[in-house]
Parts: sequence; C-alpha cells; structure tokens
Amino acid sequence: MNIGQAAKSSGLSAKMIRYYESTGLLEAANRTDSGYRIYNVKDLHTLAFIKRSRDLGFSLEEVGKLLTLWQDRERASADVKGLARQHIDELNQKIAELTGLRDTLQDLVANCHGDHRPDCPILKDLESGRCCG
Repeated sequence: MNIGQAAKSSGLSAKMIRYYESTGLLEAANRTDSGYRIYNVKDLHTLAFIKRSRDLGFSLEEVGKLLTLWQDRERASADVKGLARQHIDELNQKIAELTGLRDTLQDLVANCHGDHRPDCPILKDLESGRCCG
C-alpha cells in the first residue's frame, strides 16, 4: 500500500510516517520504480506500535527503546516493565507540576474580583515573577 493508504490505516499522517522513517523508528519503505513508498503488513504493525506508544506519552527515544525490545524475542519483560515504570514516574512528576500550576491559578482567580476595578491579583502575581507551586 502507498503512504496515503498506510496513513489512513494507521491513523497517522503521511508527514509523521515520513518523519518516523527519517528518525529510524520505522525502516525505510520499499519503493516502486517511480519512487513511491510501499508499505506492507509488518510496517503497519510497526506504525500501530509507534502510534500507541506515542498515545501513551512515550518520547521518541523511549519508543525507539520499546521497538527494540518488541523486536527482540530474547528480551526480558523486566526491561520493558522498567521502562514503563520510569515513564509512569515521569508522568506523575508532570501531573504534580500541573496540579501545582492549576491550584495556584485557581487561587489567583478566586482572589480576583472580576469587576470593573483595575486592581487584579492575577496580573500582580504575573508581575511579581513568583514561581508557582
């Protein structure tokens, strides 16, 4: 199938497929005599794997490691689990940071009268340059 069909089948854009090829996540596609990319079932499985990994928030580097582990039938599942646990730790860190930002902004909004007066604690806080959390 051509890149448009592979894109439609995988849920990725043709641009992303080309990008994944350029980064080495996806092996370079076979080409027709006229230079068009041709994808097979194996390529589609790899694209689905990449898409699902990215949907779960794994970085491109992590996806590369996961692909290597996926393709290595001799790998230990502990290696995969370790990578996933590390990603969970990173997600928890981001969640904590975002929660702190949300809580700070909620406090600022709660203290803003939101009326016709120019006094605004939100702008005062931004002006102060204080860090959140």
